[in-house]
Amino acid sequence: MADDKKQLKWYCLRVISNKERKIKERIDFELARNGWDKTGLVTRIILPVKVQRKLRNRKLVQHEQILMPGYLIVEADPNAWKKDDILPAITGVKDVIDFLGKEVPTPMRDEEIEHIKRMMDESDDEEILEMADPFVVGAEVKVTEGFFENFVGIIQEVNEEKKKLKLVTKVFGRDTEVEVNFTQVEKQ
Repeated sequence: MADDKKQLKWYCLRVISNKERKIKERIDFELARNGWDKTGLVTRIILPVKVQRKLRNRKLVQHEQILMPGYLIVEADPNAWKKDDILPAITGVKDVIDFLGKEVPTPMRDEEIEHIKRMMDESDDEEILEMADPFVVGAEVKVTEGFFENFVGIIQEVNEEKKKLKLVTKVFGRDTEVEVNFTQVEKQ
């Protein structure tokens, strides 16, 4: 079995942009319909994406960013292209353009596929709170948790690196500077 794994190569399939997910589903269906998914000739089709987490309305939401718009990556045995029906079945799927290498797909170099895998695996912990709707100095916000809950304040400073805001709010009739996390406020 180890020899089989060494024999597999990765190929780049050009497809219509913004339709990559649907095209992948169609190809997966075509492979399953013909039983090729069980033969080991075409083993995987990957849409290279990176999961990004953003803060939207105080909730952490996940979003998939397509890393290579207009491309799918296909893992296959090089002998798969010698069968008369597999290549036309894949390239004949609606919105597929062709493999790089056209008539005889050219395998990707190992360093290319490793680079793509690294991009997909990259941790985006530093980017976890990338704001879908960023805070702006001078905007009014309401504190939703912590000691100053329900207080309204004006943003004086936005610290993207620490994900904190400095607000000026009224406490006992006096302007008081308060520091809060992005997740402790909501926009008014």
